[in-house]
Amino acid sequence: MFYELATLSGPLLNLAEIDAAAQAWMTDAVAGTILGRWRTDIGQLGSVLVLRRFERESELAEERRRALLDRDPFGVWGLARSIAQESYQGFPFLPPAAPRKAGGIYEFRTYRLTVGGLPATLAGWEAAIEPAKAYTDHLVINMFALDGPPRILHIWGFDSLEQRRELRERHYAAGTWPPKGGPEHIDEANSVIALSNEGSPLS
Repeated sequence: MFYELATLSGPLLNLAEIDAAAQAWMTDAVAGTILGRWRTDIGQLGSVLVLRRFERESELAEERRRALLDRDPFGVWGLARSIAQESYQGFPFLPPAAPRKAGGIYEFRTYRLTVGGLPATLAGWEAAIEPAKAYTDHLVINMFALDGPPRILHIWGFDSLEQRRELRERHYAAGTWPPKGGPEHIDEANSVIALSNEGSPLS
């Protein structure tokens, strides 16, 4: 599966309008399924995040082209200050991301990788998923970027930040997390906490 994460950034008081406008604009898409819509709450504030899934890379590219050639992409002219669109492919050994209740508190964790670091990262994650199942059950998706610098983006859903902390501490102490060989290939790491918007399929 292929995915697009769109980040629509603007004034904090405009986020609800940005979210509504983006939903309306995406109804004209010829392909793509909206999986989630969030607003950032910890980290870089003032952004609406939209995750869409595509069956084929060509569909993702066509939808990107539609946005680039539109005079009002996502319908947010006059509302948003910037739009960023990123293309990803899901890790091959993980199930596709799908709508579900995942707690409402989401972590978007981005690792910029060292040169050539993706193969070892994939291998480490594949080996770690089952041993850390109590933690990885909260994994919505992990993806590697198809554009920009080499990086992965993993999205997690939790009931609370306390639940996240407890799970991470338990698996770190047991040695089942992080994936073996993974941290050695992280060049830069960033984490953002976001809250589900009303009506988000991932909630």
